Amino acid sequence: MKLFTSSLYIVSTPIGNLDDVTFRALEVLKKSDFILCEDTRRSLKLLNHFKIKKKLISYHKFNEKKELGKIIKYLNEGKILSLISDAGTPLLSDPGSLLIQSCIKKGIRVIPIPGVSSITTSMSISGFKDQFLFYGFLPKTEKELEKTLSTLSNLSFSQVFFVPPIKINFYLGKFKKFFAGRKILIAKELTKIHESFIREDINKISLFKSSIKGELTVVISEKETKDKIFNEKEIIKKAKIFLKKYSLKDVVELLFETEKINKKKIYQICLNIKKDEKNN
Repeated sequence: MKLFTSSLYIVSTPIGNLDDVTFRALEVLKKSDFILCEDTRRSLKLLNHFKIKKKLISYHKFNEKKELGKIIKYLNEGKILSLISDAGTPLLSDPGSLLIQSCIKKGIRVIPIPGVSSITTSMSISGFKDQFLFYGFLPKTEKELEKTLSTLSNLSFSQVFFVPPIKINFYLGKFKKFFAGRKILIAKELTKIHESFIREDINKISLFKSSIKGELTVVISEKETKDKIFNEKEIIKKAKIFLKKYSLKDVVELLFETEKINKKKIYQICLNIKKDEKNN
């Protein structure tokens, strides 16, 4: 595989099981002049395992701005750089957006090397609808958290969150309050030896009695919507009143908006009323 010079490669790495790394990811890392790492100590475990010896640059949320100029300089000199996170796909609740934005503005190639992500991994075995929203880490303060969950609870999609294990009970209590009636999946230590899954109705799930360890990905199921019962007599009654004031088209639209039922049925009811009035 030919690598472009003056390019930043966004390389996905395993989230636990090292066998999940792709051949392409390894080839890019081997040919990189520099590898940007969130935590060099954690990244070295992966790189040493595959006997990759490259110059590492510590790059995390606390030094993004400080290191930006040096990284852009290397890219402008024709160097090949790779960005990896501690685990999974970079930039998803991980640092790097500042660098990506700068590269885009300066016309520097940014090339994705796809691979493992705890987001798609947990969604794939959730059993929930695949239209989903990834939020990442939720607010830490109760006021901001409740404000955020109040908004999110109105969305019908499945939702994915990252939750620190030390705060799991705090967030479970809020999920019970705002996502009642939905189901929950807690994925713990994905792809690792102690991988486990907890599936339960949010209303029924118990808080953890002891502290737990390991990365947690939490998936909330989609919001179930029950079809409104079609009360034909009530619709006919309303339609007759509205048809005295409005056109057929307007009445159909009005009843559709207020009743949230099948538009074709509403139209047929209104049409029948009009026909009956004409015949009488």
